[in-house]
Amino acid sequence: MGVMELRSLGSDGPALSLVGLGCNNFGLRIDAEQTRKVVDAALEAGINHFDTAESYGGGNSEVFLGQALGARRDDVVIATKFAPRPAEDEYTPGALARRITEACDISLKRLGTDRIDLYYQHFPDLAAPADEALEALDGLVRAGKVLAVAASNADAAQIATEATIAADRGLTRFVGLQTEWSLLARSVEKDIVPAAISRDVGIVPYFPLASGLLSGKYARGREFPPDSRLAVLNRFAQNATSENFDKIEALTAYATERGHTILELAIAWLAAQDGVTSIIAGATKPEQVAANAAAASWRLTSAEARDVAALA
Repeated sequence: MGVMELRSLGSDGPALSLVGLGCNNFGLRIDAEQTRKVVDAALEAGINHFDTAESYGGGNSEVFLGQALGARRDDVVIATKFAPRPAEDEYTPGALARRITEACDISLKRLGTDRIDLYYQHFPDLAAPADEALEALDGLVRAGKVLAVAASNADAAQIATEATIAADRGLTRFVGLQTEWSLLARSVEKDIVPAAISRDVGIVPYFPLASGLLSGKYARGREFPPDSRLAVLNRFAQNATSENFDKIEALTAYATERGHTILELAIAWLAAQDGVTSIIAGATKPEQVAANAAAASWRLTSAEARDVAALA
């Protein structure tokens, strides 16, 4: 088994491997057998952080993950997320709380476990009072169904509001924030990252490879590889701009000069940022897991991290 650095999510959240496994491909792009191979590779690499959601793979991501872990469940941290209320449903008091408690029970059953280690609000519910979600999640913690709670895709104001309500009312606080962050997506650095750090909320970046653009598999002027995310999903392909390829080429040169790949640089740079706890990287093949995990061993100095940022 590999060994990987563990970092605490906030001061009182779970200890997570520096690289986590994003399970969004389970049940969507890979089946149960391939999922098992990917999970096995993650455990072998020292990854203990498995990130899924009730919406991934139409629910099959949770099912496949639970089956693949089997008796090894107690060796890992399972993070999952509850989906928002249906957008077309008008909010009424208590509707969000019911959605959360119902979703928790569904996820527990799919995962085949008695508790969720880290439970995320996948997207803020702008129609519901912030305290309704916090109260419902606090109830799940008190019931032992959830061990820690966190936010996903929240902005700086929402992070501040949630922290204040939890502190004022003695509710279980959000210990983490999952947010999109990469060398090609850096808008979070202005307000969101400082808001999280100031409130002791650990940061979990997702899409660290910018949906594959920082993986080394794409090049300017070349067709996207068949079945790749950019070939299949137009919303990601829109990021394959000339400006981004200028950055990719500069970053690739920086990494190559130091005996590394751009993928390793993308993950190492995030690992060097203040507040980052665990970097979520998805995979459909064991060798992708191994490459993502290996990147965690490259340590950038503060000066190197600034130099890399200047290239992006």
